[in-house]
Amino acid sequence: MTISSDLVKRLRETTGASMVLCKKILEEAGGDLELASALILKSSEGLAVKKSERETGAGIVEAYIHAGGKVGVLLELRCETDFVARNQEFKSLAHEMALHIAGMNPENIKLMLAQLYVKDQSMTVEELIKRATAKFGEKIEVARFVRYEL
Repeated sequence: MTISSDLVKRLRETTGASMVLCKKILEEAGGDLELASALILKSSEGLAVKKSERETGAGIVEAYIHAGGKVGVLLELRCETDFVARNQEFKSLAHEMALHIAGMNPENIKLMLAQLYVKDQSMTVEELIKRATAKFGEKIEVARFVRYEL
């Protein structure tokens, strides 16, 4: 079966997976977008479990000040290599995580991972991180954060 580039692009936009993986999964799913999405999510969870034992030796510290200057967040988001840490998409993920912390005020990392993601209530923060792990091919973790509020 021939898979159109538009279908691959739509799957990539919804899952964040690589173009190659999207095409491969769509071929396995016979062009069924819903089945392909489910397969990618399942594979990203499996990949996240495999990578969970790895060490994170790189990462970034993201600072976020919410409008009005009344709430601020410092976040340490870790990954395995400097190559990923310098990636603009990784930096964007760190910013989105800091924004989530500012808006949702999680008490700790464990509770934060179980929270619904502020920008997409159909997934938890943990699922967002698993998708990032699959996308970057490295373990990604929130090492620590602090939230200040006046």
